[in-house]
Amino acid sequence: MDATEIKFDDRGLVTAVVQDAASGEVLMVAWMNQEALERTRATGQAHFWSRSRGTLWHKGATSGNVMPVRELWVDCDGDTLLLRVEPAGPACHTGARSCFFRRLL
Repeated sequence: MDATEIKFDDRGLVTAVVQDAASGEVLMVAWMNQEALERTRATGQAHFWSRSRGTLWHKGATSGNVMPVRELWVDCDGDTLLLRVEPAGPACHTGARSCFFRRLL
């Protein structure tokens, strides 16, 4: 699938699921706009759109916990991306390896 076929929502965003390329563990879910996707593809490092700050975000730019992207996939509907990464540290802002560390009963 060509990147121009990605279905961004009415805010210009697409969901991005981030997975550890080695273990398959889901690390986080974030949002990407066209610029974040282009920067990710150009640099090989994960870039996202911060909805709370309203700005482009290079994952790990301040923490050092960068996410080199090994594979970039798009789902069958073209509205969700899957980034398979080699994380250089915790994915979560809490310091946890994954943002998914709380079990919901």
